[in-house]
Amino acid sequence: MTSKDFLDEIVEERTAGNPAFPNLVDAAARRRSLLQELAEVREGKGRSQTAVAAEMKSSQSSVARLEGSAYDARLSTIDRYAAALGFRVQWHLLPLEAAAAEPPVVVHDRSSAP
Repeated sequence: MTSKDFLDEIVEERTAGNPAFPNLVDAAARRRSLLQELAEVREGKGRSQTAVAAEMKSSQSSVARLEGSAYDARLSTIDRYAAALGFRVQWHLLPLEAAAAEPPVVVHDRSSAP
């Protein structure tokens, strides 16, 4: 059995005050996963943050905040970021019981297909 670490203690404490807190943590983790995946796509395409920001009509520092995961991005910002990389974000609603078995982010990149 593993002992609780600091993060476990914080989640437990916050959950005591707000029973929905674990759901908020999960939602934040899924958003972070999406933004990290988009950053990897950007890097894989050899695009700079500055070039992507210009296409988004934004700043390099805004893209850096998006990719740094410290930012709770608006859906419209994520849509613009994905579009600048040649993607469109599509949302799929999954029943809670089945959602845990599905990956939080799926990228279909046809440009890398043979």
